[in-house]
Amino acid sequence: MRILGIDPGLATLGYGVIEANGSRLKLVEAGAVITTPDLTTPERLCAIRRDITALLNRFQPDQIAFEELFFAKNITTGMTVSAARGVTVCTCAEYTTKLYEYTPMQIKQAVVGYGKADKHQIQEMVRMILGLEKIIRPDDAADAVAAAITHANTGMMREQFRMK
Repeated sequence: MRILGIDPGLATLGYGVIEANGSRLKLVEAGAVITTPDLTTPERLCAIRRDITALLNRFQPDQIAFEELFFAKNITTGMTVSAARGVTVCTCAEYTTKLYEYTPMQIKQAVVGYGKADKHQIQEMVRMILGLEKIIRPDDAADAVAAAITHANTGMMREQFRMK
């Protein structure tokens, strides 16, 4: 099964593609869709849609796992990131109905074994699980791969994480 993991964002949207064959996981590619502040928000959203469409066409994932958004303080940032997430979900929904989402705490628990793990712990465990020489950069790409790993390991319980 090929899984596309996505960590939504407006400036940096992380993605990671893994192949899951039983309990064996293999990284296909990880990276980020980057938009710059010199573009208007609508231009940035269109760029995200275009790049996500290209990723879907290129990797043809069987299922897509999103990291749910988490905001602590800044509502303005939250609104634009939510818009980017909306465009991404819509683009992916046009591709497949097999869309799933996991909270940051669920991903940390699944990958590290501790729901309050820090970024470095997640990156290191992703590296170890996939047998990589180096940690995945940027952080958003590592988070996206962690979402894909979480989804791959959810097994029979994955339907409870399907987007509604």
